[in-house]
Amino acid sequence: MNIDQIACLWKQILIEIGEDLNRPGLLETPKRIAKMYQEIFKGYDKSQEPNLTIFENDNDGIQYDDIVMDEGTFYSMCEHHCALFSGRYYYGYIANKNIIGLSKVARVVDYFAGRLQIQERLGRDIVNYINEKLKPKGSILILEASHSCKSMRGVKKEGLMRTIVTTGLFRTESFLEQKFISLIK
Repeated sequence: MNIDQIACLWKQILIEIGEDLNRPGLLETPKRIAKMYQEIFKGYDKSQEPNLTIFENDNDGIQYDDIVMDEGTFYSMCEHHCALFSGRYYYGYIANKNIIGLSKVARVVDYFAGRLQIQERLGRDIVNYINEKLKPKGSILILEASHSCKSMRGVKKEGLMRTIVTTGLFRTESFLEQKFISLIK
């Protein structure tokens, strides 16, 4: 990512919207935006791809075969308007031969959220990545997000968009999906 080029482009945008680049509050703004982009668009930087810590299930005498769950927050940018969408994720899986360090789920969510996205693709990217590494019996991910492209412009209405991705046993055994949903309520 070329910080100087992004800063230069932001200077032009500020001029085009009618701002004065010599105003004290804006003197460093283009450079700050460019540096912020390095952070919020980290999903394009392959060197920041998360390394998943995977442990053998039953390695310490405990065989876990029920739902393992993680939840947290996420922030991403809508690819249609380059506007923020943010919310909560709820991820669960049923272990097969391995289990995952739960802090790693949050890292995967942040990595894929660090791209211009749509919520539907974000969910699929997260589940596919974890499934590829972990190979669980089933995965489920629910994303609930508020989209500023809906609340700040256009219809100007608050609300949450909810998406769900299921694989394996969560797709074939509907009682597991219902059990997971009851856990997050």
